[in-house]
Amino acid sequence: MTSEEKLKYGEMSKIIKAMSHPTRLFIVDKLKERKYCVCELTDMIDADISTVSRHLTVLKKAGIIYDEKIKNNVYYDLRCPCISNFYSCVITIINIQKND
Repeated sequence: MTSEEKLKYGEMSKIIKAMSHPTRLFIVDKLKERKYCVCELTDMIDADISTVSRHLTVLKKAGIIYDEKIKNNVYYDLRCPCISNFYSCVITIINIQKND
């Protein structure tokens, strides 16, 4: 593996690792619909705001989401909506495994 390939796959693994929690997968999936504020996500996840904020921070540091302050709330959205293609692929793999 070349140094460029190591760098590329290292960056890819950081993104995948950031998504490797059920709550973060849920958050990314919800953000495909629209922007959400942390308070809305907290209600949907049924967790305290500090827990949800930690998950959002992980996703933001990985470059998957971004935040935007609107009035008194911070809203989160996907930086790159094509992440839903990854979800479709994962679901396809799950379905294949069920049929094996």
